[in-house]
Amino acid sequence: MLGSSALLLAGGLGLLGYSLWEAQAYSTREFTLRVLEPERESLKILHLSDIHLMPNDHKRADWLRSLIDLKPDFIVNTGDNISHPDAVPVLLDALSDLLTLPGAFVFGSNDYYGPVFKNPLSYLRKGAAPIKHAPELPWGQLRNGFNSAGWTDLNNAHEQIKVGSLLLDIVGVDDPHIHRDRYEDVAQHADTNADVSLGVVHAPYRRVLDAMTADGVDLILAGHTHGGQICLPGYGTLITNCDLDRRYAKGLSAYTLTPDDGWDVDDVDEDLVASTWLHVSPGIGTSPYAPIRLACRPEAILITLTSH
Repeated sequence: MLGSSALLLAGGLGLLGYSLWEAQAYSTREFTLRVLEPERESLKILHLSDIHLMPNDHKRADWLRSLIDLKPDFIVNTGDNISHPDAVPVLLDALSDLLTLPGAFVFGSNDYYGPVFKNPLSYLRKGAAPIKHAPELPWGQLRNGFNSAGWTDLNNAHEQIKVGSLLLDIVGVDDPHIHRDRYEDVAQHADTNADVSLGVVHAPYRRVLDAMTADGVDLILAGHTHGGQICLPGYGTLITNCDLDRRYAKGLSAYTLTPDDGWDVDDVDEDLVASTWLHVSPGIGTSPYAPIRLACRPEAILITLTSH
């Protein structure tokens, strides 16, 4: 008969094995949002985030190739694409079919710097991360690959993009987690002549979400949290690795700007709503130093925007 220590060891090994398996249990999820004016054509947005690709991630690369079967109209990539200097060609090949479609991107810290081992307790900190010494990744090569395909660079940029008959007004920032966001340089109220307005950010820090919400965007797309990565059944996400409340850690939710958030109501144009839709991706990959997931499968998300 097994003793209690042996049972605990067996249970722990079983849980570890399951968590390693779940980290590669790639899946898709779909949402529909009624945000377009009547009689406008629908728009299918494929949201990709936190791919964290390594050169030998063949299963992940093959799954990325299959996403073209979802028949998206527009791709939004919210960063942390690679985890190794040699991964860029592998990533661009895996996304080659998607790169033929209109798209836009922002970067995360793991587009600029390679992953480093971290004390797990450091994730309990809510503030922005200090920039630690880490090997620089070939982010210029990655940016050139996306730009050459026609994807729009939204790192601290505000652009308008035509997709089919729809005009998209899109604002994005570089990664707030490593202090690269400059929303004040590109901030402006969403263009009411556009069919839909989007905000794009890697790490969903509240200072960025609040500012975008105050400017009247219809939908904010973010990543970074990995959905918590390690979640407890019946409880959910433990941490978000930023100052975002854990109830927003993954999925689609209504994000509301209130005076309690530190904003003066006079700062918000009364003609603009002070709430928006927020989608935070649970991500596709993990750090190579923590290749596990629990109750939080890797996902790509297809969001269909339709008429009221």
